Amino acid sequence: MAHPLDLLTVNDRPGEYPASWHAETATPLAPFAPAEGALRADVCVIGAGYTGLSAALHLRQRGYDVIVLEAQRVGFGASGRNGGHATMGQRIEQDDLEAMMGKEDARRLWEIGNEAVGLVRELSRAPEVEATFHDGIVHADHRARYVPHSQAYARKLQEEYGYDLIRTLDREEMRHMVGSPAYHGGTLDMGSGHIDPLQFALGLARMAVAEGARIHEGSKVVEIIEGSPAKIRTERAEIIADHVILACNGYLGGLEPRVAARVMPINNFIATTEPMSPEEQESLIRNNHAVADSKFVVNYFRFSDDHRLIFGGGESYGYRFPSDIRAKVMKPLLEIYPQLKGVKLSHAWGGTLAITMNRMPHFERLAGNILSFSGYSGHGLALATLAGQIAAETLAGQAERFDAMAAVPTQRFPGGPALRSPLLVLAMLWYSMRDKL
Repeated sequence: MAHPLDLLTVNDRPGEYPASWHAETATPLAPFAPAEGALRADVCVIGAGYTGLSAALHLRQRGYDVIVLEAQRVGFGASGRNGGHATMGQRIEQDDLEAMMGKEDARRLWEIGNEAVGLVRELSRAPEVEATFHDGIVHADHRARYVPHSQAYARKLQEEYGYDLIRTLDREEMRHMVGSPAYHGGTLDMGSGHIDPLQFALGLARMAVAEGARIHEGSKVVEIIEGSPAKIRTERAEIIADHVILACNGYLGGLEPRVAARVMPINNFIATTEPMSPEEQESLIRNNHAVADSKFVVNYFRFSDDHRLIFGGGESYGYRFPSDIRAKVMKPLLEIYPQLKGVKLSHAWGGTLAITMNRMPHFERLAGNILSFSGYSGHGLALATLAGQIAAETLAGQAERFDAMAAVPTQRFPGGPALRSPLLVLAMLWYSMRDKL
């Protein structure tokens, strides 16, 4: 069943990036022409976010002829709007993965998560990517009772996983690192880091095009006809392709009901302040790290390279963006930094990501020649980029990493797409209450 709202257009204008700081400051790409007529490719990639662009790049490097279809613009969705955090491991902790999958499989998932951050670091060094990767994410506990678990988890990663890039922060050091009274302790992970998300996506597009990928914007896919080869239809084109990679994440809509049953779109909101002095920046977050807190409806923040605080937070109870995004983000921002009362926000925007029931990505082989990658649950900058590389190696017959990710069970949302909107409202109210208690 199609979603009653088309998330590609309900909150945005066709062919336009949101009014974000990223879109205003990125080095733009000239628009790519829509797909027209009868086209042929080895692989048709649907969606030009991190997954689709990385898939196109890595497939071209293996010699495949690739067409990428994007309904809006390259990096238009979550890939160009997110908080820019690239975090080691998976979205859920290793204890939970060990309970779900067993120790050996959980360790492989940890390694895959780390390979994802390594890939972002490596790609960020390419001249086409006009963005710097900065090391360090602080995980900040907003409840004192969470601190013992955070510290035990850091020790587990050090002792059982040989991961020595994480260390614990007590309340005093947390207060020193993050100039906020809101946090009681946590960890500093120097293996994780942050980057300008849209510049990174546009850089991937430049690299893919330089390798010979064909990208078509303004080319919304209306139908996928399974077969060998498959047929992919847009309003103005029909593409015959030996393989299809579905990389739509939160903007999938009703295109593929089997994926939509397990992956739910959810909105999030970000705002940026006016530039601050380097001294003001240091007083809020030391050493240019990023911060993510322990709330279920997580607050996440970092500084841009021109010293703006980029702050993400605020719950969403439906699929339409609120009329005043600035006010929605300002509320949690001032809870964390009351000293910023009166600060001006230069930009505010929303975006749609996709979550799964267990917060693990959903990788699925829908047919022998159709692969789907989605549901990154707010952990997509690194994992979605790696998913593109995994897509390419899977098509080439090396499915080990794909199989490891696809083995993670992702449950169907009760009621399917028709009930997702009311379910979303109930879930967000519940988690919002839980965060406050």
